[in-house]
Amino acid sequence: MYFFRTVTVSPQLPERISRLKELSYNFWFSWQPKALELFERINRDKWQELNHNPVKLLLEVSPDDLARVAGDQEYLNLYDQVMAELDQYMNNQTWFAEQYPDLAGKTIAYFSAEFGLHESLPIYSGGLGVLAGDHCKAASDIGLPLVGIGILYKQGYFTQYINREGWQEAHYPFQKYNEMPVRPALTEDGREVIIPVDLPGRVVYLKVWQVQIGRIKVYLLDADITLNSDHDRGLTAQLYGGDRETRISQEILLGIGGVKALRYMGINPAAWHINEGHAAFLCIERLRELVQAGVPLATAKEAVRASTIFTTHTPVPAGHDTFDPDRVHRYFNHYYGLLGVDRDSFMNLGWDPKSHSFNMTILAMNLSAYCNGVSQLHGNVTRKMFHYLFDPIPVEEVPVFSVTNGIHTLTWMSRELRELLNSYLGTAWYGNISNPEPWHAIGNIPDRELWGLHKSLKKKTINFVRSVLQKQKTRNQEAAENIAEVAEYLNPEALTIGFARRFATYKRATLLFRDKERLARIFSDPERPVQIIFAGKAHPADRAGQELIKYIYDISQEEPFKGKIIFIENYDMNVARHLVQGVDVWLNTPRWPMEASGTSGMKAAVNGVINCSVLDGWWPEAYNGENGWAVGRETGYRTEDDQDRDDAFHLYSVLEDQIIPAYYNQTDGYPKEWVDRMKNSIKTITPQFSTERMVKEYTDRFYSQAVRRGEEFTANNFQVASQVQDYKRFIKDNWHHVTVKSVEVESDREFKAGEDMQLTATVYLGPIPPHDVAVEVVHGCEGDHTLVGIKTSPLTVESQSEEGVYRYKGGFTLEQGTCGFTVRIRPNNPKFATKFELPLASWAANF
Repeated sequence: MYFFRTVTVSPQLPERISRLKELSYNFWFSWQPKALELFERINRDKWQELNHNPVKLLLEVSPDDLARVAGDQEYLNLYDQVMAELDQYMNNQTWFAEQYPDLAGKTIAYFSAEFGLHESLPIYSGGLGVLAGDHCKAASDIGLPLVGIGILYKQGYFTQYINREGWQEAHYPFQKYNEMPVRPALTEDGREVIIPVDLPGRVVYLKVWQVQIGRIKVYLLDADITLNSDHDRGLTAQLYGGDRETRISQEILLGIGGVKALRYMGINPAAWHINEGHAAFLCIERLRELVQAGVPLATAKEAVRASTIFTTHTPVPAGHDTFDPDRVHRYFNHYYGLLGVDRDSFMNLGWDPKSHSFNMTILAMNLSAYCNGVSQLHGNVTRKMFHYLFDPIPVEEVPVFSVTNGIHTLTWMSRELRELLNSYLGTAWYGNISNPEPWHAIGNIPDRELWGLHKSLKKKTINFVRSVLQKQKTRNQEAAENIAEVAEYLNPEALTIGFARRFATYKRATLLFRDKERLARIFSDPERPVQIIFAGKAHPADRAGQELIKYIYDISQEEPFKGKIIFIENYDMNVARHLVQGVDVWLNTPRWPMEASGTSGMKAAVNGVINCSVLDGWWPEAYNGENGWAVGRETGYRTEDDQDRDDAFHLYSVLEDQIIPAYYNQTDGYPKEWVDRMKNSIKTITPQFSTERMVKEYTDRFYSQAVRRGEEFTANNFQVASQVQDYKRFIKDNWHHVTVKSVEVESDREFKAGEDMQLTATVYLGPIPPHDVAVEVVHGCEGDHTLVGIKTSPLTVESQSEEGVYRYKGGFTLEQGTCGFTVRIRPNNPKFATKFELPLASWAANF
């Protein structure tokens, strides 16, 4: 292969509209309908053909088209308005600046294996990436000084085609970065940023690209440069592609390469957010930096932990990356000397005693001050999943928190609904989406007006689906009559269900087909017809997921389902946008409790599409009985088949007895009950499940704390970090002494609710002083051989009877019902981020 350089030649933009290029490289355009209209009006057909890629549009558009819009006063007025709004957005005072003026300029680094920003940059596979993209957009909106780090995949995830037999085909087109809204990152003297990363036996070089998202930047790493071998150039080719060697290499490039890239560019984050375990190797590189600077490893661990946040996204064990120890040794043995450790000590950083492997989630948990799941239910599931790492403490006290996901509302809400809301809510809601107060005005929108808007969006969605199907059938060289009949598919007046997501088996895409005869009766009712649109990708290595797609396709070709059950190919952000804005019902049927959060239903809800979902992920927090429908019950099934059977039966019942009657019970031309549910859905879900609320919550609970802790732990030559590691070492060495010797408590009378129960506990602490522990009453309701709804009340030292033996007294207030209580001792240090940062506890025996 010979060397060559590329040069991109663009048409000369007329001076009057020259800032279109600037706009095309700032993803702010993606949630601004007027900005999108600027590009669309240049050449509507090409805009659609290029999948809304503004950079490529400006490369390929004819000078005549540019001259035409530059001479159109209406277009120029729109252009001036958009540019003024962009300037105002970039320079306005922000929530973060007002709330945290002391943290100005303190950068938060956000690492993610994928970012879903827009269909013009296809480096995402699904929910995780789109969540990361929405996170960045909200960070920009509130002025959070966040910088993203990811990978620029040459072939993206994959382009999905559905062939004539209904099988998924995965295609990997090469992305031309010079035709996408990304630019090379440059040093101050104009050189491209290229950084080295060590892999076994060689160095891999990464070129750094940058993406502008409103006020913030995301930096993307690219190994496809001539400095690397052909094999290494392919390391950043595909998202979630390749074998285990490719996976560990990608994760090293992301985590270690990401840290190196930030340092090279002079960006020194004050806090670090690991979005899923793929990027957890960043902690290893940060440890190396500190140890090489002379900081002892134990102290370095405390400093790294103090400023790190970790978000886990999957309750499915297979979703947590693990690597066998020999592979980790091969890739990291050169780090042993750099960190001053042996092989076993290095493995302990992420060792999973259950699977006997190196677990990226455990690595991230061990080196993060804060760990969270992405819904309340997911937090509970994660605590149970990893309880074996925190054995001495109850499940509910495992230090895993919850920050429920949200969506970037302005990205996903239709332009038409946004304009309608402006008429009745004003425009102030744009800047404070998470405030529930303005949303009460939804009730002022006339029912007919909202229903009429929804019907027009539904027709738009159906026309889009038909066009996708026609292109698919044309590409597959199907008969002319098959292509023509697509124009009759989907009835705009029929109840239309949407189901679009990753085709993993636990998502149960075919639950609706469990009783085909019953489904046929539902779909064939001439008075109350029903239809459904499916979309979604199965991983190319997931044969079972691909078979689900094939199964749906086959049924869609049968009578009486033809034209009523539709599967459209290549689910991406464009397809998602059309579906969540234009169907009537959003169906979600995961097998409980395997959905961490799910965000597609949130996107549907903000558009007035009503959710029908299993009470999994986010839906238990959102469902109020009036803003959608719930399917099934939580648990108690012996087998998955039993659960699937009952959930399918319940789904049919909800459809037949509630959803269909509510939709078709129309008077005066619209369904009153249905529109009430639409309004309730928008009003209750939009503010609570926005990434504005989510990122503010991360900021208040974690980012601000991590920045301050990081500074505190590193100040004065890492004094606090050193003190904390000394404390932990002392406690671990001496915890075997700690015992609750006896507990004295009143028990010979009947207690009344609201009374205090007093206890006296005698404890032995050995050489540990009382101020280094907390002795407390743990009380709650009786569960299955444990306490639930745990509360704690401190006991205080009353006296010391002999060396290491102390008498503690205190009590707690009794609540009505059967109460369980006990006494425990745990480490207690004011510098801990969480109560059980050191997961040790000594419990009272029988008393």
